[in-house]
Amino acid sequence: MSTFSLDPGPDQLAVRDWLHGFAADVMRPAAAEWDEREETPWPVIQEAAKLGIYSLDFYAQQFFDPSGVGIPIAMEELFWGDAGLGLAITGTTLAAVAVLANGTDEQIGTWAPQMFGTPEDVKLAAFCSSEPDAGSDVSALRTRAVYDEAKDEWVINGTKTWATNGGIAHVHVVVATVDPELGARGQASFVVPPGTPGLSQGQKFKKHGIRASHTAEVVLDGVRVPGSCLLGGKEKLDERLARAREGARKSGKNAAMATFEASRPAVGAQAIGIARAAYEVALDYARTRVQFGRPIIDNQGVAFQLADMKTRIDAARLLVWRASWMAATNQPFTSAEGSMSKLYAGETAKYVTSQAMQLLGGNGYTREYPVERMHRDSAIYTIFEGTSEIQRLVIARAISGMPIR
Repeated sequence: MSTFSLDPGPDQLAVRDWLHGFAADVMRPAAAEWDEREETPWPVIQEAAKLGIYSLDFYAQQFFDPSGVGIPIAMEELFWGDAGLGLAITGTTLAAVAVLANGTDEQIGTWAPQMFGTPEDVKLAAFCSSEPDAGSDVSALRTRAVYDEAKDEWVINGTKTWATNGGIAHVHVVVATVDPELGARGQASFVVPPGTPGLSQGQKFKKHGIRASHTAEVVLDGVRVPGSCLLGGKEKLDERLARAREGARKSGKNAAMATFEASRPAVGAQAIGIARAAYEVALDYARTRVQFGRPIIDNQGVAFQLADMKTRIDAARLLVWRASWMAATNQPFTSAEGSMSKLYAGETAKYVTSQAMQLLGGNGYTREYPVERMHRDSAIYTIFEGTSEIQRLVIARAISGMPIR
């Protein structure tokens, strides 16, 4: 078992510095433009692919780092650069995590590489779970997958929403209900291969923040996928459904929740990157902005604001690193440590960016300074991948052992 450490090794520090350089030199100069355009930043993604940042190999190396902090370090640096561009570069990984969490070795080997493509031919992937009437309540999914035994195909119908890269992705991973009577226990994940008839993009959303990241509805109308596209395979699914029908309490993991459990600390690290970026802007501003004949950081009120911002950022990072290390060493989240990390990091990002805007005064409210954009970007981190309220519910259930509602 890897020993928990707050001192990253030389390899991790080298990756951090490499990503920081990319974030500073490539992402930050382009951030405002792509935020205004609200379009997928293909040139930035392609540059990341050329450097090896947008690649299966890179994310696999970080994911399997025995310390567990490879992914958090990478996410923090990229989102320090810019959250919208960061999500455009990393959005594919959520679909990849879905395959890793639920798929067979053969499925992982087949589909994960296709999600990224090559530096010469970049591809994207999308994870499709939420629906218009099923966001936090994953048990209410209406998208249905019905098995056609004669053809060994699954027929999928429904509408997904809030899908990062939805409709423009090369590969889609879709969570669907296969047995409605079992609720969340009757769901499974399916890979929809590129060019499959019946899958189309619905509404593209115009968002408050992370505007360089494509978010849209995905419509599935009579989509047929081979039986081999059921993640985990039919035999494993049938066994899990049988246990659920018998009323076994431990009937296997829910397809959507298995993905979110694995990704929550990484999402927390993204929020930390945004918070750290806003804090650094505010600190620099407080040191150089002169009012009443002295830098405003000389005022205790301003200094205390910065002290609180820095403290919360460091505390959030500790929670994220602990959860990531626990996951890497196969330790159970007995107190919902993954949800704790995402909850606190998301709330910290909103708090710190708000304080940064306040500290910059009128300048903080304008687009001449980046904290306005950072504040808009931070808002999603108390909403997606489980709202703050859902995280609190998960934590409360874990620590109490009660089915709190």
